[in-house]
Amino acid sequence: MGMGFEEIDYIHELVEDFYFVQGNGRGLFPYCNGYLLTGEETVLIDTGIGEGKIREIDKKSRIDVVIITHSHPDHIRNWDLLKDRHLLLPQQTPDAVYDLELLGQRFAGTLEGGAGWVEVFGRGLGILPLREPDGRFDDGDLLKVGGAELEAIHAPGHLDDHYCFLDRKSGTLITTDIDFSSFGPWYCNPEADIELFQATVEKVMSLPYYRVCSSHKTAIEGRAIREFEAFVAGFDRHKRTVLELCRPSMTVEEITAMSPFFKGRIPDGVIQRTFEGNMIKKILDLLVRDGAVEESEGRFRRV
Repeated sequence: MGMGFEEIDYIHELVEDFYFVQGNGRGLFPYCNGYLLTGEETVLIDTGIGEGKIREIDKKSRIDVVIITHSHPDHIRNWDLLKDRHLLLPQQTPDAVYDLELLGQRFAGTLEGGAGWVEVFGRGLGILPLREPDGRFDDGDLLKVGGAELEAIHAPGHLDDHYCFLDRKSGTLITTDIDFSSFGPWYCNPEADIELFQATVEKVMSLPYYRVCSSHKTAIEGRAIREFEAFVAGFDRHKRTVLELCRPSMTVEEITAMSPFFKGRIPDGVIQRTFEGNMIKKILDLLVRDGAVEESEGRFRRV
């Protein structure tokens, strides 16, 4: 390991000039893991690793380029520490990222939920609006940064501007928030889409990679088939959970109040109801479409 990073215990070399950076709190929300590329320039992928870690890395080797994989708060947190560096955003990232209130409404879907998001995740985490980027990347673009050749892979379903990256040189696949967490797939924002997310995971699984790195777990050497399959199984697990609750008939509000997914862990009640309600509505739409549940006057009953 070069650049003096061998002294830093949260940075691990994957291959030459390509490093895994474990975020604060083991990379769990409200932080994320980052990836560091070195060579002719130093590149940081996602800034939600923690303020102290950004400052320490930047002191060891000045960060020249910042790449944001998508605009969730745990991935853009502390970006402003590097606001004078070359900033790359996804082509699909909307103008809402330039205004905290608009960003909250985007993620919550309502004015009330948006205001709650700003307080809890915006101001609460010290998130600042992004600035206009110096460049954008789109699906299939090849980013020759640091010592890597990153193929940008648009990966919607989790969020419209969600991206994964495949380093063609080393076969290292960054799956971002295809994160293999025990919660399973996260699709609580209005623009998230269950079936699109499933299709994205299947596409990413089929890529030619030799190791897998996500935003909230440590790196996995090899094809990670079991991890991918367990993650995909989460979609069906979520459906079964809601299906069981539709006996007897239930409203969205009644199911949401039971908090079958977050289990009351989000401190702010408005935000929890907003996220969980969005998730439950998406599941119910599919269950009704597939004939597993019928809806009458706002009540859903298992068939």
